Amino acid sequence: MRPKILLSTGGGNAGNYLNAVKAVGGEGDARYLPAPDLGYDGLLLTGGGDMDPALFSQENRGSRDIDRARDRAELALLDAFCGAGKPVLAICRGHQVVNVWLGGALIQDLGPELVPFHQREEGDQIHLIRAEKGSLLRRLYGPVFPVNSSHHQGLGRLGRGLRATAWSEDGVVEAVEHEKFPLISVQFHPERMTGALARADTVDGGKIFQVFVELCE
Repeated sequence: MRPKILLSTGGGNAGNYLNAVKAVGGEGDARYLPAPDLGYDGLLLTGGGDMDPALFSQENRGSRDIDRARDRAELALLDAFCGAGKPVLAICRGHQVVNVWLGGALIQDLGPELVPFHQREEGDQIHLIRAEKGSLLRRLYGPVFPVNSSHHQGLGRLGRGLRATAWSEDGVVEAVEHEKFPLISVQFHPERMTGALARADTVDGGKIFQVFVELCE
């Protein structure tokens, strides 16, 4: 039986995520503002707009496209799924939601010096990241490898139990792992680096989905 994965989205087209899950043997169900449902085998938090900075005790210093209802829904999902020990894959915005859920903070805007290395007006930016020895990404891809990117924020103070395991060349945290929870959390977009969207200039993001779905089985 295919593991059933709940995808929390911003209400847009989730086709890339669904295709990536399906390609490695999972069955995805994409929803906007889903209620916690532990009938699913795992949770995928997708990309999207910025979180409300009030959730990490800051004034707005460049956050945009805030959806407070989505923030509340996804924090509740993490309460439920992590509380039950079920696997979570967090991508881009999801990576940031995880950090805030655990009491961390965000850099609300990387600024004109760094944003061009992580975001383009159209399409994804490509850059190298460095993975820590012993980390999941190091095992999958080696010490240094290229990924895509499309974000203007980053992780600031890390949340409880998290450790950074990969960084961009300019020091932005690209992946974290948790001391207890079965959590895969990345700043880049593996769903746009696999299958029909595989790129010659990045690694295959499908490997991340493969590990996640195997955790959900």
